[in-house]
Amino acid sequence: MIRPATPEDANAVAPLLILALGHIAGIFAQSENHEDAIPFVKSFFEAPDNQYSYANTLVFEDETGVIGSATSYDGALLHKLRQPVLDKLREVMPDFNPDDETDAGEYYLDCVCVDPNQQEKGIGKKLILAFCERAADLGFSRAGLIVDKVNPEAKKLYEKLGFEVGGEKDFMGHRYFHMIRQV
Repeated sequence: MIRPATPEDANAVAPLLILALGHIAGIFAQSENHEDAIPFVKSFFEAPDNQYSYANTLVFEDETGVIGSATSYDGALLHKLRQPVLDKLREVMPDFNPDDETDAGEYYLDCVCVDPNQQEKGIGKKLILAFCERAADLGFSRAGLIVDKVNPEAKKLYEKLGFEVGGEKDFMGHRYFHMIRQV
């Protein structure tokens, strides 16, 4: 079942967000061990007004608990939602200033991830489709995301779900395809 996340989902969702963030989690943790970023991400997930908040997250839950999540928001709100995260990061990296990964006019999928033990069951697809439905319900005509160029399997999945490459973006040291879908 897909449902809106709650702060109580933090213990399950924070490790999923770390997997979705990939190398970005290492930047957040200032560590080669991405799991070191779990407390950082968990604290933001539990708070209401930031890009990693439960308020911006859908979870996929089965009888074992939360096994997938999708975090999304209005691209026009990126700077507002990112600011609390930047404030915390700049305590140790004063010059940290990432590029924008989304723009106004699109509903943006920031992170989607499924527990590695539960992959290949269509859960990610269901979360992405729920994200697109949410975008439409909120009045957006376009859903967007970025996918790392070194992740061709993810790109194929998004293409199967109706996303098309609309350009490329540099973000946090990697090159990404910016993919969009009309909703």
